Amino acid sequence: MTELNKKLRRKIIDLLFKHNACHLGSCMSCVEILSALYFEIMEDEDKFIFSKGHAAAALYTVLSEKGIINWDELHEKYYEQGGEYWGLAHHTVPGVILSTGSLGHGLPVACGISLVSKGKVYCLLSDGELDAGTTWESALFASHNKLSNLTVLIDYNKLQAFGKTNEVLNLEPLTKKWESFGWDVKEVDGHDFEELVSALENISSDEKPHVIICHTIKGKGISFAENKLEWHYYNLTPELYEKAKNDLR
Repeated sequence: MTELNKKLRRKIIDLLFKHNACHLGSCMSCVEILSALYFEIMEDEDKFIFSKGHAAAALYTVLSEKGIINWDELHEKYYEQGGEYWGLAHHTVPGVILSTGSLGHGLPVACGISLVSKGKVYCLLSDGELDAGTTWESALFASHNKLSNLTVLIDYNKLQAFGKTNEVLNLEPLTKKWESFGWDVKEVDGHDFEELVSALENISSDEKPHVIICHTIKGKGISFAENKLEWHYYNLTPELYEKAKNDLR
């Protein structure tokens, strides 16, 4: 785990603990994906849709580290009534172009942007939202229209709100599904920063949309939360907050 990604995780748990907020597990699984995009890959003209909006604390923290929003203001106002830093990603926050959280909506919008834009468009999906029919309608639309400027990243942590993803609704064979829908597909370790960057830098020039299946761990980096369904919901107690900080030293 790079120092950057440790720093991001420390700031995320500070936010979640200070404001008694949930979704620690979901935030931890996508840190490397976000940092690869924001610190190595995306240019100013690129667009990013954060479809798994329930992990807003992770996105907001990355935006603050990039200087797009103010960390002190975020740290004070996140998740607070009447504030702009909602617990779900919200378009009133600078750097957030679509309010998300109702899963299955991010990819349709990303497809629309890709259709009319010459720039690159990135969209981060949770594996749970692959249950949504809108995801697969959009996948067909993207391949039919040869949206080669669109790259989807899937945070495949294999847990969703009510159980193991493949027990709730089996996604496998996931790679073959996307290939059969006409997409260029890669699989990576979603916590290997260098592997993520390499995959994103070496997108093929074929007239296909692209998907990178990122194998991740829900709660990554926090010993008591890794691969634990309950950390989709639980809040940090003072004792667990201290333990999480120790894990990230």
